[in-house]
Amino acid sequence: MLSYQHIYHAANPADVHKHALLATMLDYLTGKPKPLSYLETHAGRGLYRLDAPEAIKTGEAAAGARLLERLAPDHPYLRALTAIRAEHGEAAYPGSPYLASHLLRKGDRLHLAELHPQEFAALSQVMTHKAKCHPQDGFEMAHKVCPPEPRRGLLLIDPSYEVKSDYETIPAQILKLHRKWNIGVIALWYPILEGGAHMPMLGGLERASLPGTLRHEIRFPPVRDGHRMIGSGLFVINTPYGTDEAAKSLTEVFA
Repeated sequence: MLSYQHIYHAANPADVHKHALLATMLDYLTGKPKPLSYLETHAGRGLYRLDAPEAIKTGEAAAGARLLERLAPDHPYLRALTAIRAEHGEAAYPGSPYLASHLLRKGDRLHLAELHPQEFAALSQVMTHKAKCHPQDGFEMAHKVCPPEPRRGLLLIDPSYEVKSDYETIPAQILKLHRKWNIGVIALWYPILEGGAHMPMLGGLERASLPGTLRHEIRFPPVRDGHRMIGSGLFVINTPYGTDEAAKSLTEVFA
């Protein structure tokens, strides 16, 4: 399905949750001198404008902005966001690929997949010279690239979940990727919806007894009338040191 465009939802509370933890993990990984790889299965367009008509229409960014104000001033996410807005303007908002590219170093490698033609075109333009962009299914890209070179690194799996079968197929995809790349950090983002559609998926992952797992969830009121998302979750394998403590602090931000 190719209808999803994240510009309508950029900078909402789920983005704050996901990007704050992603920045924490990359900040730790880049603190060591060895190079690393960053892979993302559903990259979107990379950089968004919160003054765009699509973002204004939903108003979701306003709810996220209130949470950003509660983060510690030295949080790696805020440091990156401040630097990116100094370059692109206060209405700029980095998606996870652009955020990652800002946090990574020369010598680190990025592989980004995006299937939507319009989103891929925008991604390719904004990530010029920063990443290898793949116009294909994200899981196909990940299986092709893994294990990446350098072997150290992180894979973010961030589907829109418009395809309902994602909840059923993702655990098997992650297990296969982990077998191919057993030292890689694999982070899965998922929405928490009324009805708990994510629960069987998480149950399958937890029964697999994967190494170094972290499951972190936060809850928030629906950002607008009729919106079914009431929270955000991240399930991580081979969780970097310190992420669990950062997650606990983030829980207080959303309290």
